[in-house]
Amino acid sequence: MDYTSGFFYLFAGVLLFAALRVVTARNPVHAVLYLMLAFSQAAALWLLLKAEFLGITLVLVYLGAVMVLFLFVVMMLDINIDAMRRGFWRNLPLAAALGGLVAFELIAVLWAGFPRLSANPDLPLTGINAVDYSNTRELGILLYTEYLYPVEIAAVILLVAMVAAIALTLRQRKDTKTIDASQQVRVRAADRLSVVSMKATRAAAPATPAKEEGAA
Repeated sequence: MDYTSGFFYLFAGVLLFAALRVVTARNPVHAVLYLMLAFSQAAALWLLLKAEFLGITLVLVYLGAVMVLFLFVVMMLDINIDAMRRGFWRNLPLAAALGGLVAFELIAVLWAGFPRLSANPDLPLTGINAVDYSNTRELGILLYTEYLYPVEIAAVILLVAMVAAIALTLRQRKDTKTIDASQQVRVRAADRLSVVSMKATRAAAPATPAKEEGAA
């Protein structure tokens, strides 16, 4: 066994352990930390597959931004662990069935893909690339030619999810300074300013007669 296979088994083993601890950890903060560990091991596997752009993107985007944000959100929330654990054993059969289905799909995809890779040893994942080969350029060409519509559909779905999350957050909170645009359009000048007649709080002082000029 060469060093590449050794690193693969090492990263894969740590990845499986971290993924298992994500769903079995009792503390949500620990679960997020294990998820960050799982992402780092997945990035290492991408590097072994000579997909440097995907590995670096996984580290910068998910580990450097998304998961850190998740970590701060989980630390600031007051999560009731006992309430979250209710109904665990009742929903366990459904969760196990869904997990088995996902595992079966992954095995089916890998089972169909390995013979294709073995029959074509010149593919970028297994063969030696040319000197001027650019993984980023090939990935961009593939995304914006063959997978253009799926990329656009995913972008629209993410945009709709972001707008929906903001709308739900603003609808529930009462301390936000939101302004209804329809009320702004129907505003009148009389509604902006009103003149109120108020009585004086005390009587005015009597005016003193002015002295004539030149008087002694």
